[in-house]
Amino acid sequence: MNSNGATLTAMSVSHPEDTTPSIDTLSDDAFQAHLLQGVSRTFALTIPQLPPGLAQPVANAYLLCRIVDTIEDEVALDSAQKRRFCQQFSRVARGEELPFALRDDLAPLLSEQTLPAERELIGVLPRVISITHSFDPVQQDALACCVEIMARGMAEFQDRDLSSGLAAMDEMSTYCYYVAGVVGEMLTKLFCHYSEEIAAHHDEMMALAVSFGQGLQMTNILKDLWDDHDRGVCWLPQDVMGAAGFDLRELRPRHNSPEFRAGFRQLIGIAHGHLKNALGYTLLIPPRETGLREFCLWALGMAVLTLRKISGHLDFSASSEVKITRRSVKTTIAASRLLRSNNLGLRAAFALASTGLPSITPDLAALPNHTKI
Repeated sequence: MNSNGATLTAMSVSHPEDTTPSIDTLSDDAFQAHLLQGVSRTFALTIPQLPPGLAQPVANAYLLCRIVDTIEDEVALDSAQKRRFCQQFSRVARGEELPFALRDDLAPLLSEQTLPAERELIGVLPRVISITHSFDPVQQDALACCVEIMARGMAEFQDRDLSSGLAAMDEMSTYCYYVAGVVGEMLTKLFCHYSEEIAAHHDEMMALAVSFGQGLQMTNILKDLWDDHDRGVCWLPQDVMGAAGFDLRELRPRHNSPEFRAGFRQLIGIAHGHLKNALGYTLLIPPRETGLREFCLWALGMAVLTLRKISGHLDFSASSEVKITRRSVKTTIAASRLLRSNNLGLRAAFALASTGLPSITPDLAALPNHTKI
């Protein structure tokens, strides 16, 4: 599935000698693999590690989330249009409305800033949805619920002035829930539906899933601080930074502020605490479910190494300066495969990878979740 998806492309012009299949002729698995390769090489790599009963719905879920992202990120749409399209897409995902009108209305409005792969995704939206509706009711409901919460939540932050950060850590947690925590909940529902053994830990895993998502999203926010700053956006919480003595209105690249470093290290510690919970989540998956464990471990390992790099280069001014190397990615994959069934070994590897990182234990009860939003 992955190798086919990496090589097949949709052709706008047909030539007699061209033997490359059209995207329309691909199987559902190859079709989704092709789209994933365009919108996320990371997930194109990790999702095939899942067992067949999970790979297809998880791939579809990610494509649905990318459709929401594409709508929310489209610079040619105003806030009202984004809300309308997101609400319409939620109804489409629920099967309450056909997808063709949404595609036909949205596609012509996409700007040149929208990536070609995202344009293609919107263009084939009806087939993506037809795959969604081929799953059983429990899986369909998990995917549709994720789309609804994500779309509604992202809209809440659309009209805000984010140039000086969010007001408080609670707001940062809420944002992280909308873009990542809810995905963790959705994946947990799919995992529990797949395995009765996993379902026995449903409640504990649902709480840890939100923390897992926040750890990954906070890592991305910290890594992308200056890239976001260049476009006038900051996702850091004013209360945490202010308590350290730094005013986010003074945020500038190439800073040399001990107060900034103190507040930023506290956020690194919070993210690290969430990633510890991510390890706990992963260890609740039975060791024999090697594909599920690898799916989680690859994301977790790369996040921890990214935090380590950020923590060691607090004076960075671009995400490229703290991006982990391909060698680090390969090492993460190799270590995950070697230790995936060894809980003691995984704990030791996590502790080693986290050496030197500050750590703050998050309060799981205080995190947003599907019952609170």
